[in-house]
Amino acid sequence: MAENSQTQKLLAETLGTGTLVFIGVGSVPATLMVGGDAPFTMAQLGMISLAFATAVVAMIYTIGHVSGCQINPAVTLALAATGKMPWREVPGYLAAQALGAILGSLAIIGVLGHKAVAAGLGIAAYGQGVGAGQAFIAEAIGTFLLALVVFGAIDGRAPGGFAGMAIGLAVFAIIIPVAPATGAAINPARAFGPMLVGQFAGAEVQWGQFPVYVVAEVIGAVLAGVVYEFVLNTRRAAQTAAPAVEPVIVKEALS
Repeated sequence: MAENSQTQKLLAETLGTGTLVFIGVGSVPATLMVGGDAPFTMAQLGMISLAFATAVVAMIYTIGHVSGCQINPAVTLALAATGKMPWREVPGYLAAQALGAILGSLAIIGVLGHKAVAAGLGIAAYGQGVGAGQAFIAEAIGTFLLALVVFGAIDGRAPGGFAGMAIGLAVFAIIIPVAPATGAAINPARAFGPMLVGQFAGAEVQWGQFPVYVVAEVIGAVLAGVVYEFVLNTRRAAQTAAPAVEPVIVKEALS
């Protein structure tokens, strides 16, 4: 089977991340706009979680066979750190994901107008009374669990064709307990895009919180990769070190 070019892979990552942000992040101001002054409820959080999850599932089955549908810089770094993709491809993937998040955020404003900005544009921020330490723990644990599911779902021993559902359901479940603390970014691109666009659109942006999101998410994802590769993946005990492979999340798992 012919491989997609690097340009095609990067375009796919841009489209995938943009879709994730537009649908997932966009569901936050949309929910607040529809709800008006009514108190925010668990039902609304569930719908937002579902929006993120369905966007992830849809993109995995749409572009997974093109770029791997990583759409998350923390996952990309974890894959590189565990030898599953070449480091030379990482900068391009990170840039494509950041660009996609920016475009997705602009699309939210294009569709919902300035009301989306007034509603916060879905920008990730600490919950009331949450400090940097608690936020770090929340994002690290959330991203760790997400990345752990990713590594397990793409394992050749996992049931074929179910990676999209497994990863999407993980996103849905993780957002529920993490969102009240930090908005459950669990993705540096998802945090960055709305912050940058919101800054220029007049939304309130807490840039001082951004490093906590990035560091916690990267540490959580890389740790998950290490745990899976050296603790849960029993095949390594009988194998020599494998060479780096193409940056794949779901190509094999979907086949």
